[in-house]
Amino acid sequence: MQLIQQNPDIHAYLASGEAVDHWHPLVQETAEALWSATGDAYSYAKAAFEFVRDEIPHSADSGDVRVSWRASDVLATRNGICFAKSHALAALLRAQGIPAALCYQRLTDDDGSHPVVHGLVAVRLPGGTRWSRLDPRGNKPGVDAQFSLESERVAFPVRPELGEIDYPELYAAPHPAALGALQGSADRPELWTKLPAAL
Repeated sequence: MQLIQQNPDIHAYLASGEAVDHWHPLVQETAEALWSATGDAYSYAKAAFEFVRDEIPHSADSGDVRVSWRASDVLATRNGICFAKSHALAALLRAQGIPAALCYQRLTDDDGSHPVVHGLVAVRLPGGTRWSRLDPRGNKPGVDAQFSLESERVAFPVRPELGEIDYPELYAAPHPAALGALQGSADRPELWTKLPAAL
């Protein structure tokens, strides 16, 4: 799949913002701890991915009803859905100077009904010329996302015959539809009614 940068300036994918707040002390502290245990960009990116995937449960799996959307809040509460976990991973990558983008899929149930947008991250390691998508959603039976820069290993490979889509755009900031659903929901049951069906 050809990934398309929404902003031609690579520095946009290193910026801190309201949701990807990598200037926050907790994000900085977490990033420094992960870096000290790795020491190079590839190992760090893998460690950051596995940390968000494995140490921050997806709230649908854990049953947590809280809605987090800032990267720092995701790290503090150890809670979030795919969008929020993607914000956390993007912040950890950017905190160590690794360009990270937010990207999305449109997924459905097995019969093609109930479409919903799913969030992921794309990373471009220093010196690299291509973006690679990573899915920090969190593994469970039937879901096996892995760190791979060569052959994509996301949680949900799309099924075009069901109307599922890999959106090719790489966003420097969260898509307004995804961020609006998070910010406008008091709890996860409400969030489930506000998740975008398409971008």
